[in-house]
Amino acid sequence: MDRPSPSLSQFVLKVHSRCDLSCDHCYVYEHADQSWRGRPKALPEQVLARTADRIAEHAAAHQLPAVHVVLHGGEPLLAGPGLLRRAAKELSRALSGVCALDLRIHTNGVLLSERFLDLFLEYDIKVGVSLDGDKASNDRHRRYADGRSSHPQVLRAVELLNRPAYRPLFAGLLCTIDVLNDPVDVYDALVALDPPRLDFLLPHATWDTPPPRPGPSATPYADWLDAVYRRWDAGGRAVPVRIFDSVLRTLRGESSLTESLGLAPADLVVIETDGTYEQADSLKTAYDGAPATGMDVFSHSLDEVVAHPGMAARHLGVEELSEECRSCPVVNSCGGGLYAHRYRTGSGFDNPSVFCPDLMELIVTVRDREAAAGPAVPLADLDVLAEGFGDAETVGRLVAAQLETDRDLIAAVADRAPHGDALADQARELLVDLDAKAPDAFDAVVAHPYTRSWGLRVLRGELPSLVSGGLAELAAAAAMHARRGDVVRVPVRDGVLRLPGLGSLSLAGHQGMAELTADAQEFTVRAGSRTLRIGWDEGVDGLNPYWNPVRLVEMPGWTVALEDTDPLRDSHQWPVSERLTEGEAKVWAEDLAEAWSLIRGELPRYAPGVAAGLRCITPLKAPDGSDVSAASREAFGAIGAARPATPDLLALLIVHEFQHVKLGAVLDRLDLYDTTERRTFYAPWRPDPRPLPGLLQGTYAHIAVTDFWRTRRHTAEGRDFDAAEAHFTRWRGQTAEAVEVLAGAGALTPLGERFVARMGDTVHQWLREPVSAAAQARAEGAAQEHRKSWIQANSRTE
Repeated sequence: MDRPSPSLSQFVLKVHSRCDLSCDHCYVYEHADQSWRGRPKALPEQVLARTADRIAEHAAAHQLPAVHVVLHGGEPLLAGPGLLRRAAKELSRALSGVCALDLRIHTNGVLLSERFLDLFLEYDIKVGVSLDGDKASNDRHRRYADGRSSHPQVLRAVELLNRPAYRPLFAGLLCTIDVLNDPVDVYDALVALDPPRLDFLLPHATWDTPPPRPGPSATPYADWLDAVYRRWDAGGRAVPVRIFDSVLRTLRGESSLTESLGLAPADLVVIETDGTYEQADSLKTAYDGAPATGMDVFSHSLDEVVAHPGMAARHLGVEELSEECRSCPVVNSCGGGLYAHRYRTGSGFDNPSVFCPDLMELIVTVRDREAAAGPAVPLADLDVLAEGFGDAETVGRLVAAQLETDRDLIAAVADRAPHGDALADQARELLVDLDAKAPDAFDAVVAHPYTRSWGLRVLRGELPSLVSGGLAELAAAAAMHARRGDVVRVPVRDGVLRLPGLGSLSLAGHQGMAELTADAQEFTVRAGSRTLRIGWDEGVDGLNPYWNPVRLVEMPGWTVALEDTDPLRDSHQWPVSERLTEGEAKVWAEDLAEAWSLIRGELPRYAPGVAAGLRCITPLKAPDGSDVSAASREAFGAIGAARPATPDLLALLIVHEFQHVKLGAVLDRLDLYDTTERRTFYAPWRPDPRPLPGLLQGTYAHIAVTDFWRTRRHTAEGRDFDAAEAHFTRWRGQTAEAVEVLAGAGALTPLGERFVARMGDTVHQWLREPVSAAAQARAEGAAQEHRKSWIQANSRTE
């Protein structure tokens, strides 16, 4: 597989080499490397201009979508507004038309003022602030040279950043750990400042100068972080914490958010005030000159920096780690820890981190606690969903949670790939790279509903032959979304090349492997002697006989896929339809447009959730021509349906089945009932006794059914009105009865009781709405007839 050559996308630009504080744990001034003494205090203009050009040159050569530049020091605010403005202007000038610029500044905050922040607003410069907690904790290390506290000035800086005008600039707070500080006091003090993100850093240390370990514990830093983690978790994880989020991501097989964890290659370089390139600043803690590359912006390109042995070694992943690290069970999460923390005189960096026991304990503790506790749904979201509805934000959080679940699933499937399987290894490598550099492309494929179906079947042993091939299909589809020219090998099975969520290619007569690449204009498939070049606007219906793309139905506020291409879409209880003809697809699209208009106009409380969470509809076959539809717990974001006779019924079907989709996502994250319950119950919409989960699902779905007929009364006339009122009357009563059965079953968890009570609140308010005597009689008659038929068909009632 052709892979992009190594590149750099993160740059730390030192705009000032001195500092106005005298923090005794600072790696720049207080550790082994003292190179700062011989450098200019402020960044000269010629160094600044040359640096900007070098970054732009590198970004253009590697077609980087964005670069990230941190203005740093020393203390960067000492450079003053004038120099900082020139830095922003030069970087913006050089990168204009080349790639996006993410510009940030990291400061101790003591000089931050409205003048600086107005400048940062002008150039969209995000601001990170160092603060070690409450006053006592912060003053342990972060003081002026004369011993004065810096805490009041930093609090004033945070107060400025929290003003509405400046809040969009606030990037977060960074705290260096001292185990002598109380972890809960530190966390509470930081959270009270309402930061958008927190980061906790281990103090810099090496095997030659190990970190303090007061007390009897062998893992005091893990213990300290665990106390914070428990506080964070108990408080609903009110703020993202980079180290915890990175542990959780790497445990799922995803990339880390910090260089101190995970196996992602280093892609960061430091440019000092004299224009010299250096490796990560943290190396200053190892030995004098450790970060040096011997290169500078005037004489060397950034490609030359990437080739420096110290930089190149950090692109080797697990292979550059010590033998002890390579055999460690948590190496994928730990990644050997921060590179600088591995140093020991004599063996260099060929060692585990000096914090190895702490990292191991932290990762294992988080892993085990997550496995035991399971994920959760915020109570506010649970209440909104339990009422039967769900706005775009609430359903959007369900979607995000399901995406994380599917990421975990892909990581688990990747672990099933045979050792040394080249196809799986190449696919996994590309997926990891896309996740890091083109996350939207990666997520689009992960979120395809039938990705989960494939993964679960593999893990159950139902599709053992589709481990490597399925990973390759995902990688190929993600590469098509990214359109950056990756070359992907992907299998062709039974003459079909599957591209999950995008479509399929018919390659009759070809078996084995194909090669796919995609750029901005087209994608190309090479299979044997056949080469197909397909433009992105080709092949929707008949323009290209080989390409069968998933058809998208675009409507105001909602785009949904008609998924009739994926061979693994048979997740529903009814057989799937073959590929729709052009005429059938057109009718589907017309009916969907009318159904969506009805939902938006008459059922507006359902529309935002449907638009946020329903990605595709899979056409089904109705064996007897009846209206059939289904949702599957194994295909979040999809429903299956045979096209009903009218758009009105299609609208009913959509809101009905999407209720199952939402509740399934809740049940993936919360236990609402005792899973050992084995009784069955009467359900007034089914001919057979239902287990408790089935009754819960049916009752929740019939909230939408009831509401549909409730609103149809306002637009129907004549017999249609009579029918709508009778349906409403029947289903409100029988849904209310089902709610009472659920509540009285004695099998709900406390959260389940809360959920069912909210369902009841919705239905019971509808019981107060007046209906005609004729509608009441028709509803009661239908209910009695169903109960009678049910009793006759089943040997006993429960």
